[in-house]
Order: sequence, then C-alpha cells, then structure tokens
Amino acid sequence: MSAARRDVRITVNGRTYAVSVEPRLLLVDFLRHECGLTGTHVGCAHGVCGACTVVLDGASVRSCLTFAVQADNSEITTVEGLADGESLNALQRAFHENHALQCGYCTPGFLMSLTEFLRETPDPSEAEIRERLSGNLCRCTGYANIVRAVQAAVQEM
Repeated sequence: MSAARRDVRITVNGRTYAVSVEPRLLLVDFLRHECGLTGTHVGCAHGVCGACTVVLDGASVRSCLTFAVQADNSEITTVEGLADGESLNALQRAFHENHALQCGYCTPGFLMSLTEFLRETPDPSEAEIRERLSGNLCRCTGYANIVRAVQAAVQEM
C-alpha cells in the first residue's frame, strides 16, 4: 500500500514544477525523473560523496538525503542552471581550462558546492578551498587541478 501522494511546487533553475509526488521520493530522483535534469548524479546514496549536491534556497544540500516534499515552495539550482545559455560561468570555465575533471561524474557536485562557497567566501585561501573540497569525493583526480580551477575562478570573478 503506497502513501498518499503530495502536491509540491518547486522552482528549479527558474522553471516551476507543480506536481504530485510520493512522500518518499528523493529530491535527486525528482530532479532526474520529473524534471529531466540528469546533471545531478547519484553516487553513494548516503550523502558521503557529494555527487548529488544542489543549491536549495541558497544552501548546498545532498539531494540524495532530501525528500522532494521537503523542497516544496523552494528554489533549487542544479548544474544545468549555472551556465547562461551556452556560456559557461566563471567556475565552469575554470574547471575546463584547468583540467579539473577527468571522468566528470563528481564535477556537478563540486560545482554546486563551490558555487555556495564562493558566494560566501569570495577570496578564499588555499586551505579554505581544500577544506570545502573535502566534502566531495573524486576517484580520478588528485584535487590539485580542482584547487587551481577554484583559484582561477576567484581571479575572474
């Protein structure tokens, strides 16, 4: 027996979705299946890796640990919402230009976590950057190029 569906109204990357969802639907699944936004990845499904990070009402959150009903009447930005049309934002460009990704699976989570971080800390030290990066896991890189990319984005911003 399934629980009664709940109506939610969630604005994602400027577009409002008014849908009925099961109370147990995870936000990551809502974004991928209801909105068709597949940039938010499911990694560990336990909130450890950070691949599912999105910005919810200005704060980065793990969408694999958040239910869609918890985001009712909220605004979400996903990795698809960072670019201005075809033009990458400064952080995305810096990741590209500094080879800060390899397979790319973790990249959306890094970008979303760093978006909030750079808004709050516009001139971070290398130690602060590394501390923030510690919340996201990457199995391909040594993080050095990611740090360089963040530093380059700071210079451009």
